[in-house]
Amino acid sequence: MTGVQKVIGLMSGTSLDGVDAALLDSDGEEIVQPGPGLTQPYDGRTRGLLRDALEAARHVTRGGPVPACIGEAERILTAAHADAVRALIRKVGLNAGDVSLIGFHGQTILHRPDQGWTWQIGDGALLAQMTGIDVINDFRGADVAAGGQGAPLMPLYHAALARKSGLKEPLVVVNIGGVAQVTYMRGDQVLAFDTGPGNAPIDDWMQKHTGRPVDEGGALALSGQVNDMVLAGMLASEYFARLPPKSLDRMDFGFGAVEELSPAEGAATLATFTAAAIAKAADHFPQAPATWVVSGGGRHNRFLMEQLRAYVNAPVLSTEEAGWDGDMLEAHGFAYLAMRSKRGLPLSLPTTTGVQQPMTGGKFWKA
Repeated sequence: MTGVQKVIGLMSGTSLDGVDAALLDSDGEEIVQPGPGLTQPYDGRTRGLLRDALEAARHVTRGGPVPACIGEAERILTAAHADAVRALIRKVGLNAGDVSLIGFHGQTILHRPDQGWTWQIGDGALLAQMTGIDVINDFRGADVAAGGQGAPLMPLYHAALARKSGLKEPLVVVNIGGVAQVTYMRGDQVLAFDTGPGNAPIDDWMQKHTGRPVDEGGALALSGQVNDMVLAGMLASEYFARLPPKSLDRMDFGFGAVEELSPAEGAATLATFTAAAIAKAADHFPQAPATWVVSGGGRHNRFLMEQLRAYVNAPVLSTEEAGWDGDMLEAHGFAYLAMRSKRGLPLSLPTTTGVQQPMTGGKFWKA
């Protein structure tokens, strides 16, 4: 039996805003003590390189040559994650030797599970060398190779938190990152899938129209009107009727449908689309949820949260209101999954990714 160990989880989300690094004490099963975390924002150059890598990846043939811009983005990204690890270790007053493991998600630049292909950049061997700590990365590859969706990966961590939470069930945890996901939990039952767009179309719209990476607090959306006709067209996507498990690439839902709207109308309509798509997820739940808990950057968008509350006939809490660290939830989650990977425990289930049987995964890199 492996005891409780200190693990650092690293998450670079589809919002391309920076690296979240967080410390977790865990045995990979029941003992979960989330510790401190921090966010290291990317500079403009790194964000630009990642956007270029995302665009370039769309034109790569599987097994074909990798464009130089993707290799450069991977090196810069890995170095930024090493910086975040060092900063967190300094912040909590530890030494590298006090940390057993790093869970390194990397940056997803392409996700095509229907083709058996998911691509996260981030050099695990280099990160282990730069930090002096063992690393586990490539959390999605084994699941996708076995016919699963490779996403979402947070459900087992959500379930570990939920068991200790005392929140009323059925409980749904929503993560609104670049893509939005739900985890539905009732007793031992765990069901999860991507609901639709998260912040990605809103962030890309903001970048185009304001030069800012996000709609801070939903301020632009709050100043606009929702275009109901455009919204109805977006909600007609066949994706929402498709039965789970199902997952999305960051680029699957863009802002093309709102192209003719003003910046404020576009922001309001895109945020409402995200909220309505999350609410439609309940069509696929065995029972109506008693509680919704929202994590991820989207919970800071006041307009989006207002719209979600309007669509969902149940209490909607932020992670903070549930007593969890919403900013570090996914970083803590990848620390937890790294520990599970180290122990050969499942990272995904048939009801979370559609894989045929509970599936472990991850690649180990010795420091």
